[in-house]
Amino acid sequence: MEHVDGGWMSKQGGGAAMWVAGAAVAAVLAPFMLFVGVSGGEADAGLAAGSGTLNPKHVPPQYVTWVLKAGSVCPEIPPPVIAAQIEAESGWINGRVSPPPANAKGLSQFIDETWAEWGRDDDGNGQISVWDPGDAIMAQGRYDCSLAKQVAGWRAKGLVSGDIIDLALAAYNAGPYRVLKAGGIPDIDETQGYVRDIRASMAKYTQIDTGGGTVPAGQLMAVPLRGNPPVTSPFGMRVHPTTGVYKLHTGMDFGVGEGTPVLAAKEGVVTFAGWNTAYGNRVIISHGTINGAQISTTYNHMSALNVGVGQQVGVGAVVGLVGTTGYSTGAHLHFEVQRNGECVNPAPWIGR
Repeated sequence: MEHVDGGWMSKQGGGAAMWVAGAAVAAVLAPFMLFVGVSGGEADAGLAAGSGTLNPKHVPPQYVTWVLKAGSVCPEIPPPVIAAQIEAESGWINGRVSPPPANAKGLSQFIDETWAEWGRDDDGNGQISVWDPGDAIMAQGRYDCSLAKQVAGWRAKGLVSGDIIDLALAAYNAGPYRVLKAGGIPDIDETQGYVRDIRASMAKYTQIDTGGGTVPAGQLMAVPLRGNPPVTSPFGMRVHPTTGVYKLHTGMDFGVGEGTPVLAAKEGVVTFAGWNTAYGNRVIISHGTINGAQISTTYNHMSALNVGVGQQVGVGAVVGLVGTTGYSTGAHLHFEVQRNGECVNPAPWIGR
């Protein structure tokens, strides 16, 4: 059964809705400027603390990195939402096509018109294809975040009520105009079931534990990567590899492959998780007072974030994935220890 109302069309079983109404209503839908990787604000209050951490157990391994990247587009739509939505849309079957007339395609079930707006060559293979998992999942993240921004604006004006995630999912399924018209989740069985099912399946995609690791005896912190990662650039003065300036290298660089899990070196609270021009995707964790000083650690140049601001993490919690974002010449983790806001040599803290 196809729903058509007020200029919006959506396919049976969920999928990316398409705007086909006139300019008068379109003007209501303010454009959203997207900053991939930026998470300068906190997620909606309806999202429980810690629910932004992905449990990859039920995600096909080849899609984990893309789910984490798409879940880093905005704080309102964390990775478990992306994963649960893909399950609802396609059951992780990339070749799926919905029945006519929608003919929604791929993992995220985009109809052609919506794909034309949101599709990008995110996997860098030279083509923009709804059948490329990276392209499709990242487009889903962008579109979800656009909808989240849209419904958040309406909610701030008192035009709709409800949880931002629920409203964004309803808009993905039925179209934003239906959400605006209903003042919340539309009274449509398909849409209400879509939101309910995704909310229910989010539980299995959410990491319940906060790390479970331990700091080795005799150390103040654990190494922020598994195994014995090589140090490719220690703390100290050096010529910066991208700027050519002789200056202090404020942390330790570990040369490991892109996509390697980055781990919290000590338990603490995430105080920043987002984009920095120089550091790329960055996480900062406050560890409170240690030996009379305020101590924080930073994790930089990551390809994806896996935590949000305000989240409690334990030793070994996955905070993101190694990448080469920001001022970087290759995949690595730049790890810092800050004492009262000043960077100090991390080596003594992690036994290196």
